[in-house]
Amino acid sequence: MTNIRVLFISVSGNTRSFADKLAAYGQAQHQANADEPLVEVQEISEATMPAKETTPFVAMVPTYLDGGNGVDNGVKELMTNALGEYIADGGNEDLCIGVIGSGNKNFNRQYCLTAKRYAAAFTAPFIADYELRGTKADVARIYSILKTAFAQTAAQSK
Repeated sequence: MTNIRVLFISVSGNTRSFADKLAAYGQAQHQANADEPLVEVQEISEATMPAKETTPFVAMVPTYLDGGNGVDNGVKELMTNALGEYIADGGNEDLCIGVIGSGNKNFNRQYCLTAKRYAAAFTAPFIADYELRGTKADVARIYSILKTAFAQTAAQSK
């Protein structure tokens, strides 16, 4: 099976924490059954040099708005732009097979708004969400979703 590749950006550490848990969960699954895919995570930041991705990936992005409410009076995103710019650079968006969002459910319609905007911008499905740092159940659920998404992508490329 193809490994799962996740590109992410973390502002407060919540997304990094979840990415680390997802990678550890994938490692445990792979150790128990060698047919289970590993999860490769890569943090994208302002310091990340533009690169041409060569394998499919999923983007994982938190929601941070720095102006507007994102629903009826505009959106101003500053903190997650590095990931969006990285995906848009050099055709990387062609390999983006899905977007995972995180946020705080207290923000109602703004919950996972950035991920939904990425999905629309990069013509990739919004495939999963979790709140804040996520739970163990979220990690298992999202691993399963990712496993299916990557298996389907591999089958389509044959």
